[in-house]
This record gives sequence, C-alpha cells and structure tokens, in this order.
Amino acid sequence: MSLLRLLAAFALLIIAAPAAADTVASASSPAGTLKIDISLNGEGRIGYSISRIRQPVIGESHLGFLLSDAPQLLRNFQLVAQQKRSVDDTWEQPWGEWRKVRDHYNEIALTFEEKSKLKRRMTIVFRVFDDGVGFRYELPAQPSLSRANIVEELTQFDIVEPGTAWWAPAFESNREEYLYNRTPIDGVGIAQTPFTMRTASGLHIAIHEAALVDYSGMNVARVQGGDFKAMLTPSSSGPKVVRDTPFETPWRVILITPDGPSLYAANQLILNLNEPNKLGDVSWVRPRKYVGIWWGMHLDTQSWALGPKHGATTAYAKKMIDFAAKNGFTGLLAEGWNKGWDDDWFATGNDFSFTQAYPDFDIRAVSAYGLKKGVHLIGHHETSGNIAHYEEQLGAALDLDRELGIDTVKTGYVSDAGGIQARGDDGKIHFEWHEGQVMARHHLHVVTEAAKRHVAINPHEPIKDTGLRRTYPNWVSREGQRGMEYSAWGVPKNPPEHEANLIFTRMLGGPMDYTPGVLSLTGRGNTPILSTLAKQLALYVVLYSPIQMAADLPENYDANPGPFQFIKDVAVDWDDTRMLAGKVGDLAVIVRKQRGRPDWFLGAVGDEQERRFDVPLSFLDPGRRYRAEIYRDGDTADYRTNPRAIVIERRTVTASDRMALRIAPGGGAAVRFVAVGK
Repeated sequence: MSLLRLLAAFALLIIAAPAAADTVASASSPAGTLKIDISLNGEGRIGYSISRIRQPVIGESHLGFLLSDAPQLLRNFQLVAQQKRSVDDTWEQPWGEWRKVRDHYNEIALTFEEKSKLKRRMTIVFRVFDDGVGFRYELPAQPSLSRANIVEELTQFDIVEPGTAWWAPAFESNREEYLYNRTPIDGVGIAQTPFTMRTASGLHIAIHEAALVDYSGMNVARVQGGDFKAMLTPSSSGPKVVRDTPFETPWRVILITPDGPSLYAANQLILNLNEPNKLGDVSWVRPRKYVGIWWGMHLDTQSWALGPKHGATTAYAKKMIDFAAKNGFTGLLAEGWNKGWDDDWFATGNDFSFTQAYPDFDIRAVSAYGLKKGVHLIGHHETSGNIAHYEEQLGAALDLDRELGIDTVKTGYVSDAGGIQARGDDGKIHFEWHEGQVMARHHLHVVTEAAKRHVAINPHEPIKDTGLRRTYPNWVSREGQRGMEYSAWGVPKNPPEHEANLIFTRMLGGPMDYTPGVLSLTGRGNTPILSTLAKQLALYVVLYSPIQMAADLPENYDANPGPFQFIKDVAVDWDDTRMLAGKVGDLAVIVRKQRGRPDWFLGAVGDEQERRFDVPLSFLDPGRRYRAEIYRDGDTADYRTNPRAIVIERRTVTASDRMALRIAPGGGAAVRFVAVGK
C-alpha cells in the first residue's frame, strides 16, 4: 500500500472515531487525597474518573439511564450549569459505633442537558471525601420526562488496577445469605453490595450505596476485566424503578482507602450521605442485650408451631425472663408466640396473625411479668415474605406492641428470592424481590409506622443496610447475611474466616444482628460450630449491633460461668471505635469505648490460621490505670481439636503497655479494660 493510501486510511479512522473525552469539571477532597474528574466524550456521554494521590483508581466510567418508554439518557449531553460547595460539620448519633461523626467533603453539582429535541436534563451531584466518593442523579420535573420508567441504571465502575475481590453472589435463591467468594477482580460475577477489593498495590476499594429510598437496590456486575456496571434489582412491573419527577436516586458509594482499618472507619461516609434524624426525640430507642426463645428451634429441640415441642409457652417465657433479669439482660425475643406457624408456614404466610397468640402463650401476662423485672418482651413478626398480608395487620400489631410495652420488634421475610408477595396498584398479588423498589417502600413504611408508636425495628431477611439508621434511628439493626443460625444447621457451616470477611464487606453497610455467644459450640445433633470459646466472646465487640443477643440456651451459660461473664459485661453502645489491625478475610482487632464510661472493650478474630501479635494499648487514657479482664484462646486451642480451651486472667495495664495475644485457628480474643484510677 502506498504512503498516500496509508495516510488516507488513517484520516478516515480519525474521522470515524469519537473525539477523546474532555474534562469539564473537577473536584478534590478536603485534604486533596482524592480527585474526581467529570468528562464529556465525543458522543456527549457523561463520564467520571477518580485518582488517589495522583494515581488512577477508577478509569473513565459512564453514567446514565435506560428507560422503557423513551430514548436512553446516555448520549448527546452538554454541561449547562455547575455549583460547588464545601461542608465541614460534626453531628452526634443517638447510638452507634461513634458518638460523634465528622461530615467533611467538597461537593460539585453538574447539570447536563441533551442537545437533541427532547432537551432532557439531569443533575449529578458528587461529594468527595478523603476516604471515598458518593454521587447521585437528580432528575428535575420537566415536560419531556414527567415520569421515569427505569429499566436499568447505566452507571459504570472501571477499576483500573488488578487485585483481589471479596463478594457474595446476587440474584440467587437464598437472598443475601451466601458465603463470600475470594477471587481476582476479573473473576467477579454479579455481586451484592457492599463488596470489597484490594488492588495489587494494596489500595482498598468498596462499592455500596447510601440512602436507598423508593428505589431498587443496586448490585454490581462485571462486564470485562475490571469494568463493572450497576444492575438494579428486578420488579414484577417491568421497569425496575418507576418514579415521578422530580426525584433523587440513592447515592452510589466508592470507598477508597490505603488499608483495611481505614476502610472499616470509612463506613461513616455512608451515614453522612443520609439525611439527619427525622424522628425528633428518640430517647425511647434503647440499645440492649437480649435472650431468646429461638436457638432451641434451630437445634430442633423446640418448635415454632403448637405441639409438644412448642417453645413459646407462658411457663417457659417466664423462666427465660427470670434468667434475663438475673443476668442483666433487658429483652426476651419469643418466636413462635403467634398463630400461623402450623403446617407449611413457609408456603404463603397467609395464616399468620400478628395480634393473636397461641393458647399456651398469654402474651399480656408474659409482658407484664417481664416489665416488673425490667425485661421487655421483643415482638416477632414473621411474614414469609407476604407483605400484603402483613400490611393489612401492621397498624393493629404495632398498637398491641405499644400497649404491652413491647418496644422492639424483629420482623422476618423468609421466602425465596423473588418470593415477596405484594399487592399491586391493580389489587392483585405480584411477586417481588427482597431488594426491589416495592420492598424499599415497605421497609420504610414499617419503620415509620413503628416510630409513631415508639417501637424499634430489627428486620431479618431484610433489604440491605444503606445508613438509613441516621434518618430513622429506630431502625436499630438487621440481618442481611449468614448469621449464627447457619452454624446450627450446617448447610454448610460458617467457616472460620466468615466473620473476618463480614467486617470488611457486610459490616460496612451497618449493624448486623448476628446472634453470637453460643458457648456450647454445638449445633443441631451436637455437630461442632467452627469456633473457639474466645471467638464467641470476641464477636460481641467485632460485629457491631446496638442490640446483641445471647443466643445460646440458659443451661449452656450456667455451665460456662467464666466466659458468660464477658457476655454479661460487654457494652452495646459506644463513644468511639478503632480498628487496631485488620486484613480482609484474615484478621480484625477492634477496640470500642463504652458510651458514657471510661471503659474499653477489645475484640479480635482471625481465620483458620494461628496468628500472634502485640496490641499497643495507646488507645487507653494516658495517666490512668485499667484492670484488663482477658478472655483468650488457650495455648493449645484450635477450632478443630480443642475449641473449648480458654484462659481467663486479669492484669493491670496503662496506655504505655502492649498486650501479646495469640489467636488460635478459628479463634479470637476478648478483653474488657475497666478504669480503676490514676
């Protein structure tokens, strides 16, 4: 080919290729650690990229929507307005991991308009923190887009550097309750969020969302290499989201930190992207520890249904209240108290009553008995995913709770993925997903109705946690991953690294009602739980929740008074939290300062390997002495061969000391630091 023809062919390629993206706006975090660049390419596609200390983290990633009844919102945009602001504020949580949270970011809001005849507009707001970025779409009211029927959100996340990912699969039958995969980043399929990555250079990245309100939950699917795209949870109506304009989407969150401990601390960013408390005085929301008529059902020694094994009887509930009061617990969960558990309750949920008790459970007498002893009955509303049936009774059920002094309710949505039964606008029952728009609306409906009656809500089989506890502080905890019950069933059991995975994935979203403290270390049929005794104690500190269950049977606590003492002593509400050491899936050492007191608690968990390290005690107040009450794995402890080996000891320490700890395979350590004087 002649040189002339080569030059002509090259010219044609230049004409055919879209122009390179031009940066139209930028914003940096307050300390300049993170920078985001917003671009428009030759097709008018909006993109963003993120760098950390001038090193690329997120490559050019496009933004937009696919609609069911209009052209996609993706191309042919021009920037028509921009606005910047900076915020540095501190607010106080009524309860939480940190009493005070700093909200410090730089924001840029960019309004784009189509050049085409429709001239549709959307604003994208970016908030840049030093440890992450949040962005959301705002669609204004406009003649050409009065209602958005969103088939898919065309949000991309292009992870520049290769590395390792920890992720749980989305859109599978068992909802969110799957073990985490550990794969290369380019081996991820469709992942639930939060999901976490560690790049080859050691950078930690987690993708999640904040303020999930009246919208479909976001999952993330890998396209190729490190390119990911948002994938919204389906809806029976076709479009995954249907909203009249104006409206705002949830925040898309990318946490970016240099190591594991700073990644865990960055979960404050998710709280900051939620609106402040809308409920006013929430002093009636009380963090607590509780016991339950629950573990026996998972062991199959008791039943939810009426019959010879029925657990929730008046007599047994009073016995449990006596146990709770004696040991300083202020709540009793009674599952199986209400009519509807007989036969195949999982099938439809149509038989549940949320106001009528079984004949062998006098709910009024049990509640009154507990209140006299300072123990509140914790309500239980299992729906089998039939929210149509539940919502018909919701007001009456919550009225009964308020009347009886039941100030916390555990809700449940046990059904297969896609098995939520909801009544549509046509009056018919439609089947929905647990994290679709319908369930986002349902959960907030339950939470706000409960708040009117001063009742806190703890949903199991829930919608994911996106920080809405800041806006609705009676949304105290939730499940949303595999908890202790899986170690009872053995299908399979939670492996030793499970909790060290949760800390850097699920726990970034918020509190989890994991239900720890099984000191028998056995599940159904006396099968072993893959844990040491010390680890069961450490979980109370490591896996945060303002309501913590002592999940085991009373007789197992009576048989283990030494370890049980830590469960009685451990706090559930905190002034401060710090991770002293952490590696995703391998190790976490966390200390928390008890709210309103000078005392600290330490929890450490590992995986299947033995780990030894020294913990600096510099978090303690200088010049003060502390009594360290130590519960550690014995020298020969091992979850496979000697799980019950535990050493309980005391010593006096100060902030200048270090504490040597051994975490056994499958093990942990728990320490209470009690201030004893100067």
